[in-house]
Amino acid sequence: MHVDAVLEWLNDWADHVNWFSFVSIPFFTGVVGWLINWSGLWMLFKPINFHGFRIPGLKEVTGVLPRKLQEIPGWMDGGFGWQGIVPARAAKMGSIAVDKVIAKLGTPAEFYAQLEPDQIAEHIVRVFEPDLPSLVDEVMMREHPRLWRDLPTPVKNSVIARVQAQLPGIVKTITDEIGVHIDQLLDPKIMVIDHFRANPELVVRVFRDVGQRELNLMVGFGFVFGFLLGIPVAIIDQTWHQEWLLPVLGIVVGWITNLLGMWLIFDPPEEKRILGIKVQGLFLRRQDECAEVYARIIAEDVITLERIGDFLMDGPRGDRTRQMIATAMRPAIDKAAGPLRGAVNVAMGGKRYASIKESFASEAVGRTITPFRDADFSKKQSEKIQVLIARRTKELPPRDFVEMMRAAIKEDEWMLYAHGAVMGAAGGILHLGFFNWGWIPGFPPS
Repeated sequence: MHVDAVLEWLNDWADHVNWFSFVSIPFFTGVVGWLINWSGLWMLFKPINFHGFRIPGLKEVTGVLPRKLQEIPGWMDGGFGWQGIVPARAAKMGSIAVDKVIAKLGTPAEFYAQLEPDQIAEHIVRVFEPDLPSLVDEVMMREHPRLWRDLPTPVKNSVIARVQAQLPGIVKTITDEIGVHIDQLLDPKIMVIDHFRANPELVVRVFRDVGQRELNLMVGFGFVFGFLLGIPVAIIDQTWHQEWLLPVLGIVVGWITNLLGMWLIFDPPEEKRILGIKVQGLFLRRQDECAEVYARIIAEDVITLERIGDFLMDGPRGDRTRQMIATAMRPAIDKAAGPLRGAVNVAMGGKRYASIKESFASEAVGRTITPFRDADFSKKQSEKIQVLIARRTKELPPRDFVEMMRAAIKEDEWMLYAHGAVMGAAGGILHLGFFNWGWIPGFPPS
């Protein structure tokens, strides 16, 4: 009895189905799903810089809007337009990269030790030593030109030679002192955040290089998810024959398509078995491979010897670094004067002698740290940092590893889902226009 009723209902349902429209819906939602995920990736990464225009009063209005709307790129500054979510959150990405990943990879002291300070000292001496005679000559001509001109050349050469003899020991003291105080002199969080903020394209490169394969799969699966979700949509549409259904269901399909795409890449972080099938986020399955790529980018572009040198000298704690180097440099003149120091001090006067020491130390500060900025030497040292970061990144628990990529955009994912919903609704309206409202003459076929 019940079977006959079901069969009768199915026959009646089939008689009222527009089969051309029914079959077209899953393909249509599949294409829309692909477009949603493709354009969603565009929204994530492009444009690198904000594109749009300013609207008077928008900044003030945005301040009273819900927090989610305030996060739309550009709105808090009164701009109406768009900037890729990832580059717009470059500073945030830098902060999370430190908190969730880099801070767990090692302290500043560990990074510095990995750079082999003894080799740095040898390199500084090798680069600085040829400039030392001109530095001594420059300081002496400025501080005591008459005395320096009157000294015989052999005596001048002797002074310079004695200063050069002190150089390796002084530089070793400097690199050791940097190592002892590196935790106070170097702040990785500030260094990384400032670098990411100034170079938003680097953050995009991190995502692209590390997860490009998964991002491509996300786009491809947009069609699969859209097609599968289109099947129940087609059944519902041809059951109730209400024109408002397709746009409304399109919102649901668009939202779920993006949601499934993100889930496919990142969830679950830990491997699970469901009915004997391995289930794990695609990104997590390549943790070792992704760790190598991530480590290379960080070592080559973010935490480099060049950037460490720049931060030590020009960062917020640069004055302390310069003072420390100058303090280590001042004894060079005393040691160069040797047993004649007392006589020289008397001949020049205590203030003039102290001025020479201070001037020499100040001039030497910049030249001592300059070898940090040697690109070739920095590249060699970055290989050591890369090995450390790669090893530690591979050891991260999967949940921490996935946060390295996702945490920076997680709060903004709603924009992608909302974008999917809008496109899904638009897709539903387009389908109605093509297949119900006759936007194309003679189509669909009667």
